[in-house]
Amino acid sequence: MNAVVGRDDLLLVTLDTLRYDVAVELAQAGRLPNLARHLPGGGWEKRHAPGSFTYASHQAMFAGFLPTPATPGPHPRLFAARFAGSETTERRTYVYDTPDLVSGLARDGYRTVCVGGVGFFNKQGALGDVLPGMFQESHWEPGFGVASPSSFEAQVACAERVVAGLPPERRLFLFLNVSALHQPNWFHLPGATRAAGDSRRTHAAALEYVDRHIGRLFTAMSSRRRCFAIVCSDHGTAYGDDGFTGHRLGHDVVWTVPYAHFFLDPTEAAS
Repeated sequence: MNAVVGRDDLLLVTLDTLRYDVAVELAQAGRLPNLARHLPGGGWEKRHAPGSFTYASHQAMFAGFLPTPATPGPHPRLFAARFAGSETTERRTYVYDTPDLVSGLARDGYRTVCVGGVGFFNKQGALGDVLPGMFQESHWEPGFGVASPSSFEAQVACAERVVAGLPPERRLFLFLNVSALHQPNWFHLPGATRAAGDSRRTHAAALEYVDRHIGRLFTAMSSRRRCFAIVCSDHGTAYGDDGFTGHRLGHDVVWTVPYAHFFLDPTEAAS
């Protein structure tokens, strides 16, 4: 990452609440064409989330603790605060001397921008301002939130405006929290009803909705230079699994998440 930071733009997309099993099933079935073409080997990496709900997981990720590979470690990290005795910091790790990755990148010349999604990014109260408050610039409006059937399209349009308004020489770190997977998501499945509620099937339909529009985000983020992208879930969610519903609990479907990182080349992203 020391060869990437300072040269490339950076993109972190959290597919809030996305389950690993659903992400894998859709990729293998060819139902995620826009994402799959960028996933290494065409598939997701299995990882463990650093938290069981949005606030905890993002606090950890912004401190450099991305989801951990689901195999015995230690696993060197891409980003890390300078910390004596860290066993996951190596010579290729981008090390910063600030409390979090966002301020570390800002200190090194990046414009840091947050496009919020779920309630922890809505800036409507003190708690909802903590995570977006880490960034130099943050955006949220009701159309980005969980109740909007067109939330991701609105978020991508916001990201496109951010990119278009930035001086060409200024490096960008853009974070986008995708709210579409989070409940309620029943409206993404044709024929589903509010009364029937959310399910694994509506969760999958929400991911297909995101896939239909994510190419625009990738194109925008690679329009100025090469972009290093991280796309992952912050945690999963249960739909009746072993009697559990929701997240902020210790079930495997909550702790196991899909992850990928890759480069977006300008010519490849636009093709």
